[in-house]
Amino acid sequence: MSEMQTPVAPTPTEPKRKSVKKKQSRRKIRNAIVTLVVLGALGVGGYFLYGFLNKEEEVNTELQTAVADWSSIQSSVQGSGSARAKESAAITLTQSGTVQQLYVNAGDVVTAGQPLYTIFSQAAEDEVSTRQRDLQKAQDDLADLQREMSDLYKQQNNLTVRAPFDGKIIDFTEFTEGLDIAKGATVCSLVNDRQLKLSLYFSYAYADEISVGQAVSVSIPAVMKTFDSGRVEKINKVHYISPEGADHFEVVVVFDNPGTLTEGMTATAALTASDGSPIYPYENGKTEYYEVRKVVTEAGGPMVRTNLLRYADVKEGDELLVMSSDTIDEELRSYRDRIETAQKNITTAQEALEKSQEALQDYDAVAPIDGTVTSCTLVEGGEVKNGDTVITISNNTTMVVTIDVDDRNIAYVKPGMGVDLMSNWGDGGSFYGVVTKIDMSLSGDSMGSGMTNYPVTLEVDNYDGSLLEGMWLNYSFVTSQSDNCITVPMQSVKYVSTEDGGTASVVFIQAEQKPENAVDIDIPERMPGETPNYPTEDDGFYAVPVETGLSDNYNVEIKSGLEGGETIFVNYFVQSAWG
Repeated sequence: MSEMQTPVAPTPTEPKRKSVKKKQSRRKIRNAIVTLVVLGALGVGGYFLYGFLNKEEEVNTELQTAVADWSSIQSSVQGSGSARAKESAAITLTQSGTVQQLYVNAGDVVTAGQPLYTIFSQAAEDEVSTRQRDLQKAQDDLADLQREMSDLYKQQNNLTVRAPFDGKIIDFTEFTEGLDIAKGATVCSLVNDRQLKLSLYFSYAYADEISVGQAVSVSIPAVMKTFDSGRVEKINKVHYISPEGADHFEVVVVFDNPGTLTEGMTATAALTASDGSPIYPYENGKTEYYEVRKVVTEAGGPMVRTNLLRYADVKEGDELLVMSSDTIDEELRSYRDRIETAQKNITTAQEALEKSQEALQDYDAVAPIDGTVTSCTLVEGGEVKNGDTVITISNNTTMVVTIDVDDRNIAYVKPGMGVDLMSNWGDGGSFYGVVTKIDMSLSGDSMGSGMTNYPVTLEVDNYDGSLLEGMWLNYSFVTSQSDNCITVPMQSVKYVSTEDGGTASVVFIQAEQKPENAVDIDIPERMPGETPNYPTEDDGFYAVPVETGLSDNYNVEIKSGLEGGETIFVNYFVQSAWG
């Protein structure tokens, strides 16, 4: 078998290697170009970005000026307020009821005292009765307290027990100092032994021969003396029957005690009949003290001291016993507080009664004022309830407008001053108000401006009725005026700091050279891109101090510092700002 050989193609040599190298070379060149372009773009962008971030803001401003003119200026007060009737009355019920008769309707003109309606209210009548009982009880409570307090005062006066008459102490109670003595305790037994009395019985046969005041001779066997100072003090037509069957009546004889007699002594008496014959009693009697009394305390308290001695003679008014007033003093203080409370209760009850009586009148009401019925909610036969306002009457012939004037202008407002008013309703309308009241006691920062405002009341004639309740009115009035004065725009007055820490008012005037009254002020250095606040001397302007006066909404009076006609700096006008 013969051997087979596969033919082999010849390997390319030099020509093929040159083609690859050329392609690689072109790729490298292209990449380099792209890199250079990108780097260039980045550099340009960075440059512009750097310039943008570090560029100073540019401001285009224009300096505004004005001329200090000679003119007139007024200071005025402006504002608004609502109108209301000077006099109005509303009737509000306090109890329920039924409308029986209705005499008026809304819109009717009424005069004071004219009947309005009749309403029956049992609850209102019951309320009056209840309040009357409450008042009577409060008055009774006060009367009881006053009576009890009067008794305490009497007890206080009776803390010192005194002898009620001239006499002799025949018995007494011993008290310990400092211990309480009860009211009604027996202090002593006091007798009137200046006189003695004798009870004797005489036959009725002498009934016409013995009379009160008749002289009597009293005989006392123990001392074997007769006393002619006796007299008949009393005749008692009793019937004492003696063992012998005779009828007798009692005669009480009183006679003076010379000081040697006492009670219980046997005694007899003799009287003289009209014919001169003697009259003797049926039997002897026993002498008695003319008066015997137990002295008791009329108040209680701790014992302070006593002057009690058995058989001691005392005079009327002599001090027998003294007690401390501490307990009663405390009670009196308590009663004073209770009486004060009771008096307040009476006042409260009286006011409640008057209020209920006035409320009851509202159920059979008459017009309280002249005016127009502005509202009426009643219907005959209808029911009303507590809290219903059934009638409102307003006298609109005079209206009232209240305005607020701040503390800068209140001194210029005087009673009787006129104020122009303008309505902003519909086509408007002008009115004229007169100041009737300036209330300096009521003030406040009503607008949150830091200024004090005072209410001022205006009265407006409204005979034609064109000014309605609740209508808003604008007001304006001049508080002060200066004529032939220098005025400048308000913005031209600048307030700058002084070296002593205060504030000065200045105006920048344009001048070729620095005026004599010009002052140096510290003008802060302006930062790049910042709008200037004040002009400088390089701009030809100088700061001069000024004294200001009146001002309106646009201009201010210059009282000193300017002569008039000067060109003054007002402000900077910013035309554009960019960057």
